[in-house]
Amino acid sequence: MKQLKFKLLSVFILAIFSACSAPEKHIEVSPELFYKSVDKVMEIQIHDIFSPPVASRIFAYPNIAAYEILAQKSSNLESLVGKVNQLEPIPTVDTTQNVNLELSAIIAHMELSKDLIFSEDRMETLQDSLYTVWKNVNEDEFEKSKAYAFEVRDAIKKYMSKDNYAQTRTMSKFTVNTDDPSRWQPTPPAYMDGIEPHWNLIRPFVIDSASQFKPERPPEFSMEKDSQFYKELMEVYEVGNDITMEGDDSEGIQVAQFWDCNPFVSVTRGHFMFATKKISPGAHWIGIVKIATKMENSNVEETVNAYTKTSLAIADAFISCWDEKYRSNLIRPETVINKYIDPDWLPVLQTPPFPEYTSGHSVVSGAASVVLTELFGPDFHFNDDTETQFGLPIRSFDSFYQASKEAALSRLYGGIHYRAAIDNGLKQGLDLGHYVAKKLKI
Repeated sequence: MKQLKFKLLSVFILAIFSACSAPEKHIEVSPELFYKSVDKVMEIQIHDIFSPPVASRIFAYPNIAAYEILAQKSSNLESLVGKVNQLEPIPTVDTTQNVNLELSAIIAHMELSKDLIFSEDRMETLQDSLYTVWKNVNEDEFEKSKAYAFEVRDAIKKYMSKDNYAQTRTMSKFTVNTDDPSRWQPTPPAYMDGIEPHWNLIRPFVIDSASQFKPERPPEFSMEKDSQFYKELMEVYEVGNDITMEGDDSEGIQVAQFWDCNPFVSVTRGHFMFATKKISPGAHWIGIVKIATKMENSNVEETVNAYTKTSLAIADAFISCWDEKYRSNLIRPETVINKYIDPDWLPVLQTPPFPEYTSGHSVVSGAASVVLTELFGPDFHFNDDTETQFGLPIRSFDSFYQASKEAALSRLYGGIHYRAAIDNGLKQGLDLGHYVAKKLKI
């Protein structure tokens, strides 16, 4: 009996020793976790109704933080220091500590994103659920990875604080010139002030200055029937009439609605006015990054690389475009057509609240398409389901360039841009995109 008790005690002690000495599990980080963070940011942007330029800034900084963390120990990623304007090295990871860099990257992305949005509680809900899981898998690895992520977050926040964004929040509203018939006027139904008139003062990420890719001047305003401006104005008017007569199933209306991406759409019901919430042009292309990386089965590094470099091109595209918008300060087609041609005419899309030239979606789409083409190739067929959340069908493209051309053309179908803003805007974006791709060594 004593011998049996001794054997049982020995087995029990051995079991305890084995349990104590067994290595803790490693926290696995997949691209799906990064998608969750980016998707949550996009969801919050829609809820909080950020303007397209501001939304592009919200995407860029968290991606930089995640990228720089991964680049420290990567043979494939080069640091963005020396490539991104004024970016300084992040704190170096202590290799003697149990830090999971992929885990730190996703934590830094979520934490920095939370600092850039209004509805912090929505991001915290995602964080809390993930932090609980990771802590249960390996508390030591989680806490040390989190601590390092916070160091990087603080460093990027310091860098971010010097980009002039805070200063532009207190600058004056845009002054509307009612004496010059060529100048932009607020448009119905909300007649909002021009948004972000000082966005060209935001520090660019990769390009040298906001005016580096300044496009050629738009056609001079003229209601003379042989003038270029009048011809482009009438094209908007006639195209809008034609596709409206064809009905909602027309290709033009479908293209316009698919690439609408206007977070400021106002709807009037009696005495009430409210906004329908949509993604921004930049967010649509961030959605395409997800589609491409999932199709390629990209790993965490490859996914973060694609998000980061595309978001930098998008952010600089908005800075470049907004620099031109408030320089040329050109009136929208809707205003001119209603005043001189047809007071009852309405564009297919609601006119967004800022000057016409150049087309923001054209510039952004051009820039993003270059970076994505450099990353995934020129003949990349994909099904774009980004807008299905808004009840719109999937559209298919044989390349990113094809998608960018359709996005640009959608502004003509939508009745919100003249031809020059579309063509010159797309060129502006393509030129900027090639510069960004070269400087970032994509």
